[in-house]
Amino acid sequence: MTGQTQDRQAAAAPHDPGAGGVRAGLAATARALAGKGRDHRIDALRGVALLMMFIDHIPQDLLNRFTMRNVGFADAAEVFVLLAGYASWLAYGRGFEKYGVAVTLKRLFRRCVQLYIGQTIMVAVYVFTIRIWRQFTPVSVDYLEPELAHGMGWVWRVMMFDALPSNLNILPLYIVLLAGFPVFYLLVRAQHSLALLLAGALWLLVNLDPALNFPNWLDPDGWYFNPLAWQFLFALGLSASAEAQRHGGNFPYRTWLAGLCWGYLGFSALQAFPWVLWGLPDLRPFGDAVAPAKTWLSPLRLLDVVAIFYLVQSSLAARRWAAESGVGQALACVGRHSLEVFVVGTILDLYARLIFSTFGESWLLQIGVNVVGLAILFSVAFWLDRRRNVRVVAPAR
Repeated sequence: MTGQTQDRQAAAAPHDPGAGGVRAGLAATARALAGKGRDHRIDALRGVALLMMFIDHIPQDLLNRFTMRNVGFADAAEVFVLLAGYASWLAYGRGFEKYGVAVTLKRLFRRCVQLYIGQTIMVAVYVFTIRIWRQFTPVSVDYLEPELAHGMGWVWRVMMFDALPSNLNILPLYIVLLAGFPVFYLLVRAQHSLALLLAGALWLLVNLDPALNFPNWLDPDGWYFNPLAWQFLFALGLSASAEAQRHGGNFPYRTWLAGLCWGYLGFSALQAFPWVLWGLPDLRPFGDAVAPAKTWLSPLRLLDVVAIFYLVQSSLAARRWAAESGVGQALACVGRHSLEVFVVGTILDLYARLIFSTFGESWLLQIGVNVVGLAILFSVAFWLDRRRNVRVVAPAR
């Protein structure tokens, strides 16, 4: 029996429902995917971003004081989009040569449909949950735009992405970026440097004139995540993925470049840390003068996430940790099922906010909401991982 067959059977076999069984299943999955050349750092980093997005989208949650947005300009959204670009090249960039144009375009379309379904589920749950909740207790208007609170005239606008509710605006960005992937791929095939130059020029133009944006019926300023700017981060992820393939999946480590990255992240941490919130002296070098915009992805935020990504992807220690440690494998499992975890996490965010606003923000509720919420997200990821492993091995049996 080959090692690959053993790994597949171990991943598919019934596991002890305890912690030991879960660890065994994750380890078997990690070995099987490693044999296919999968980089667990990408999955683990995406898992971290998904969990932080769940925490950050609950304003009353005290745990969000410890997420990356407190120690840098960028937050989990930038990590999510960069990794979306990186993974898209692995999934579809190589697919054009391996499977052909027709098959790869079909896979791209199917993924966009999946994302659209996830967006539709979240919008429906948000609107109808808040409408029902308001029948029993007051709910602040900022939980749902007033235009969505009454009637059904908003439906076609939301379905056509002419209206993007707050906290439900990142999947539409992902769909737009993924739909534009074939165009970027053609530009890369023609001239890689030109493709990046054009993407960077469009991003720079939007930074010079932020009014260039997609329309949003709910916000006169347009989409919160401006696709014309965020496409550059997606394009950087695509290019980074193609470059990493030429170096065995790793970025070449350069001491001077790592030093620059650490230096910039140190400055970013000093400037972004909420000193006043913690009752500490304000140590920000530039005070309120530096406020990097998120909507059009200001350069300070872009440099922040790029520095983090280089340090992770050039680190062999990070690669071993993601593939071999229990925590790394658990986070990678979450990252492998990003759409399902994101949809469930976003819905849980809504109920957590409603619970806090209705019943208070006591320590008991803080602990309960975070423990239950994170446990549900990990459980969803573990269940999907096991289900996929069984489905993969069943035909071979």
